[in-house]
Amino acid sequence: MRQSREEKAKTHERIVRVASQRIREQGLDQPAVAEIMRAAGLTHGGFYKHFGSRDDLIAEATESALAASDRHVHELTDDAADPLAAFVDWYLSAQHRDEPAAGCAVAALGDDVRRGDERLRSAYRRQVERYLENVERFLGGGEDARQCAILALSALVGAVVLARAVDDEALADEISHAVGEGIGELR
Repeated sequence: MRQSREEKAKTHERIVRVASQRIREQGLDQPAVAEIMRAAGLTHGGFYKHFGSRDDLIAEATESALAASDRHVHELTDDAADPLAAFVDWYLSAQHRDEPAAGCAVAALGDDVRRGDERLRSAYRRQVERYLENVERFLGGGEDARQCAILALSALVGAVVLARAVDDEALADEISHAVGEGIGELR
């Protein structure tokens, strides 16, 4: 029985969503096509109805993860009384640290993307630029806003990477707290 275009599009989106979560958890090299398809509730054989190669899926999943990060920032900050505090609080939260599959793709994929192709690197750069524009706006603009935004974003991403890597929850919390305090002083 043939799938309608709408059903095929929904299936395609489900595969990309699952792959997006898996690459943020495991990195770009780890999730196998069979694992992704199984997690999406599909058979491995149906993969090529949707993608030309694993690389195509990984590129689309990376772009999707980055776009989801951008949407989430706007959901958090668009109506917030203090957008910078809302962004920083979420970014440095234990939930964000402990759930990379649903978290920021910039923090999760940075090391992998640097070894990726131009499509991946370009998508990553565009998201970093969007983050910087947002943080500049959160800081109120001004003469040093770009430099402060770069400092803040670098500190946030670095804090999440470190907090996820250490095997001591108290140290992870200390890292997050110190970075949050430091960013608060940038205003």
